[in-house]
Amino acid sequence: MATRRSGKSYHHGDLRAALIAAAETELIEKGVDAFSLRGAARRAGVSHAAPAHHFRDANALLDALAASGFERLTAAMRAEQAASETHKTAQLVAAGIGYVRFAETNRELLQLMFGMSRRTGDDPDLARHSEAAFSVLVNGVGNVRGRQAFASEEGWRDVAACWSMVHGYAQLAIAGKMGFVTGLAFDEQRSLIEDLMRRAMSERGA
Repeated sequence: MATRRSGKSYHHGDLRAALIAAAETELIEKGVDAFSLRGAARRAGVSHAAPAHHFRDANALLDALAASGFERLTAAMRAEQAASETHKTAQLVAAGIGYVRFAETNRELLQLMFGMSRRTGDDPDLARHSEAAFSVLVNGVGNVRGRQAFASEEGWRDVAACWSMVHGYAQLAIAGKMGFVTGLAFDEQRSLIEDLMRRAMSERGA
């Protein structure tokens, strides 16, 4: 069991979750380059040795945090789809809107998820959750174009177009580079994201 610190103790079963939550706060405040396992442990209220029960080093904890980020990204896209019209193109657009919404409210986490400066990248949960997030866009394109589109390169080019659009837009918006078309308030961006997603799919008549 983790050592008691700052009036808190964690049972073995929830120590991992507590460390991942603390790691996110550490990441937001210090950035990936200054991130430390000891700092995350301190924030979780456990001894500096306690993380060894679940994470071999800081990179392993960052991998787990990134996996959690992809899980939340998937949930954000699916939540937008659940609140959207059921039309196939509307569902794909909703996934893109959810992607950008997640990115803009989890900026530091997004950089971790798609960066390799500290992560080892060999965590099976990370691979599983990143694939699940990617599959939301793949399935969205497949529903619009038909699954047969993936028998050739065309379907995958559509996936690349949609992913590049939403991810690139999110990065530009986070950096404050989209002010020439809209402000950074999310509700003001929704119609623009929808238009760009439709443009990404429009050449062959989505």
